[in-house]
Amino acid sequence: MFWGGDADDDFEAARERMVEALVEAGRIERDSTIAALKAVPRHEFVPEARTNSAYADRPLPIGSNQTISAPHMVGAMCDLLDLDAGETVLEIGTGCGYHAAVTAEIVGDDNVYSVEYVPELAEDTRERLADLGYDIHVRVGDGHEGWPEHAPYDAAYLTCAAPELPEAVVDQLRVGGRIVAPLGTARQTLVKAVKTEDGLDRESHGAVRFVPMQGGDS
Repeated sequence: MFWGGDADDDFEAARERMVEALVEAGRIERDSTIAALKAVPRHEFVPEARTNSAYADRPLPIGSNQTISAPHMVGAMCDLLDLDAGETVLEIGTGCGYHAAVTAEIVGDDNVYSVEYVPELAEDTRERLADLGYDIHVRVGDGHEGWPEHAPYDAAYLTCAAPELPEAVVDQLRVGGRIVAPLGTARQTLVKAVKTEDGLDRESHGAVRFVPMQGGDS
C-alpha cells in the first residue's frame, strides 16, 4: 500500500520495483518491453478501489466479468511477439487498455488497432487512453472477425482464450507475421505462431488462464 508522500512518486517507485522484480525473475527480457512496462501507469487502468494493488504481479477485475492481465503476462506476450517500432499490431480484447498501452510504447500508439466486444468497456477505454495521451485505435466488434480495414498486420495477439486461432485474424497477418494467444477452454496454453506461405509454425509456451473470448458462435 502507499502511505504519505506524493502519490505519483509512490506509484512510479512501485512500478520500478515491479519491473525490476520481473527482470530479475527472468519473466521479461527485451529492453523495449522493460521500458514499456516502466512507462505505462498501470494504476490508471484499474478501478479506483484497486489502485493499491496496481503493481502487484497479478490479474485484477475491471468489471464486465473481465480482468487486467498480470504485468508479467503482458510483458511475456510482448517479448514473444518480438515487437519493433513502427510495426502494426492487432489486439483482440481491449479490456481496460493496459496491454494496448504497453504495446503502443514499443511500436507507436498510432500503430495499435484493438477490438473490444463489450461496448461499455470500449467507450470507457477510449476515453482513458485519450486522457493518458495515447492515440490507440479502438472499435467495438467481434474479435473473431479481426479488423480487416487495416490489414495486413505485422503482429496480433489475443487477451482472451479461444478454442483455436481465429481464422480471420490469421488471414489479416502478413506472411512472416506473428500471433500470440491463449488457446483452450478448460485448460489453456499460450501459443505463438508465425505465418508462412504454407500455414503456421506453432510453438507452445506453457499453461495460462485467461477469460474466454466472446462472440463467434457463442
